[in-house]
Amino acid sequence: MIRIAVVEDDPGYRSKLEGYIADYGRENGENFQISTFTDGLDIAENYTAGYDVILMDIEMKHLNGMDAARRIRTMDADVAIIFITNSAQFAIQGYEVEALSYVLKPVSYFAFSQELKRAIRRVKEKTSFFLHIPQKEGMVRLDVSRLRYVESMGHNVVYHTDTGDVVNRESLKNVEEKLVPHGFSRCNNCYLVNLAMVERVDRDYVVIAGIPLQISRARRKGFMEDLASYVGGE
Repeated sequence: MIRIAVVEDDPGYRSKLEGYIADYGRENGENFQISTFTDGLDIAENYTAGYDVILMDIEMKHLNGMDAARRIRTMDADVAIIFITNSAQFAIQGYEVEALSYVLKPVSYFAFSQELKRAIRRVKEKTSFFLHIPQKEGMVRLDVSRLRYVESMGHNVVYHTDTGDVVNRESLKNVEEKLVPHGFSRCNNCYLVNLAMVERVDRDYVVIAGIPLQISRARRKGFMEDLASYVGGE
């Protein structure tokens, strides 16, 4: 899941950008978590490095986008910043805060989608982690960002992805050691869950892609703590 912050004081533009992001997600099969802010001060004050991409308006009342970006860069060197602005003159200033790019108002969907695509590619290049799973026919290279959950079945594990399942003879404990550093957590003895894929938690079940997976009593506290930490940007 890509975490995006939209910082825009104009409610009309804020709504338009949210709509563009939703359209892009539907067209390209991307999952987004969107947070909105009405001023640069709102995001820069008490900032935590919990975003992958920030769409930042320049001209805002209390703290303009450039000054907000300067503050953010002191705390977060990795987030991709895209400025949304009325004037191309701000592009030069953007180098100071290592902005990825800028989009001129009025914002067209095509121009916006091209810059968002660049930002997502950069995020994935930095965060992608692959498992190499032996199969009878050879080797499967599995991007863990596409992995929904891993299920233990006897002496095998099943990697459930958004494009199909991959089975391998190994222990879930061995898989857990590889995936926990990449945002995975056990909800019971049989399931290792990708926290980025969690849709909701219903009492004793966590729902992934519409599939309810039981949360055991023994694992509940640790799993919910892991989920809260992930959602909060660690």
